[in-house]
Amino acid sequence: MTTAYQTHRGENTLHSTSQQVAYMGGTFAIISTVAYLIGVPERIFVNDSEPPKIEVFRKHEFDKNARCIRNLCILRTAIKRKFMPILNLMKSEHKSWSAAVAAVYSQGSIPVEQAISRLSDDGIVLKSNLKLNQCVIEINRLIADKINNCKYLFPSWLNWNYMKEVFIMPNGYTEAGVKQAAEVYYEHFQCYPYQFYINWNPADEGNILYTDKKFVELLYRWNHDEFTDISKVADISGRAKDAIYDFIERSQNTVFVVDCENSDPYKLFAAFRGLDKEYRDKISKVILYDDVNTISTWQALENFVDVPVEYILVERIKANKSMIDMKLALGVSKEFYQGHADSFILASSDSDYWGLISSLDDANFLVMIEHEKTSAVTKQVLQDNKIFYCYLDRFYTGDTNDMKATMLLTAAQNYMNARVSLNVNAMMTHAFMQTRIEMSDTEKKRFYNEYIKAIELKIDAQENVTLQFKKRF
Repeated sequence: MTTAYQTHRGENTLHSTSQQVAYMGGTFAIISTVAYLIGVPERIFVNDSEPPKIEVFRKHEFDKNARCIRNLCILRTAIKRKFMPILNLMKSEHKSWSAAVAAVYSQGSIPVEQAISRLSDDGIVLKSNLKLNQCVIEINRLIADKINNCKYLFPSWLNWNYMKEVFIMPNGYTEAGVKQAAEVYYEHFQCYPYQFYINWNPADEGNILYTDKKFVELLYRWNHDEFTDISKVADISGRAKDAIYDFIERSQNTVFVVDCENSDPYKLFAAFRGLDKEYRDKISKVILYDDVNTISTWQALENFVDVPVEYILVERIKANKSMIDMKLALGVSKEFYQGHADSFILASSDSDYWGLISSLDDANFLVMIEHEKTSAVTKQVLQDNKIFYCYLDRFYTGDTNDMKATMLLTAAQNYMNARVSLNVNAMMTHAFMQTRIEMSDTEKKRFYNEYIKAIELKIDAQENVTLQFKKRF
């Protein structure tokens, strides 16, 4: 493989016309799921030159909800493609729709018999005496009824109302609607993804299942909307990752240093997760330099990365003056001279660190910056001095929801804990004193189990929260 990165100062350059790697590579999780659900053949997934990924296909094969939609879509497309030959066979040989479809597709271009069999195994049996248009209508009903069961197959940030409409035929419960959809399908047959039916306004867009980015941008455009969070549907380029891997591979001891004041924790988490574990394991530790005024998320980052994390909270001498840049510079110098680290991945968009980089002549640096936060001058200085940098906000962020959800719930829990604090025993002692009711220990225990343990949280129309007893006399 051609080396993308050289470690010696003065040679650490990416072999391209520019140091700044702004290009992004495609991701394929969403389009692979769409391809599976609409019925795209397995051979497409197996083919390395095609975008849909076989690992997604295999995962969905174990999911009943995904299988049902896939096999219903296979039947719908099969009938649409060969509607007249199937209809003629039904009339001339008095075959049921299923027998006629199976006969027309006996050569196996679409596995209709397998689809019918698998639907039956999953509890879906289409009546054999249906007319052909009625069969399509019934398939449309089933798809519309069951498509919401597949919502969890897609990321939560994707607009589900847009996504589910791709599978639902407009006016598909009527013969007129089925006929109109067929006419559009026949007229624009080559425009449909792998010639499988979806609900869209067909146009010559190339392969709309080429990458997640292309498909999601089109999906939002079809709905008169715009999708702009590109990091959720694309990843930093393969060449940029190769450069990072080469940097780590050639280093004896790599330390990942983060200026928390000038970095985004979620983008950093995405970047770290985006690196292959083989290379993450070669990073000796992550050091977080945090200011007292930044968000609390940084303190929990160690729960989401799989290398040792040092969290250093930097106090301020003056309220308006951060000391992070000085502490970080001293810390990196200490790691270099005493900790035997020879290479540093520095995450910061602050230009102040050029003094640190230029002072440690024998150390290797790779800088991760954010596109909008870094000045053109800073990038030019790094480029002129052949310090490789990449954009922290170009890494794929589509799978960071687990971290965001955890942090939101933690913050909400802390908020509740600070405002709601009561002891049940003290509460009941107060209640007995107020009411002057006497109960035996057995009665108290029964009352506690039946009523007190059934406290629930209520949210009113104004979104105010109260605690109430779920069960009352």
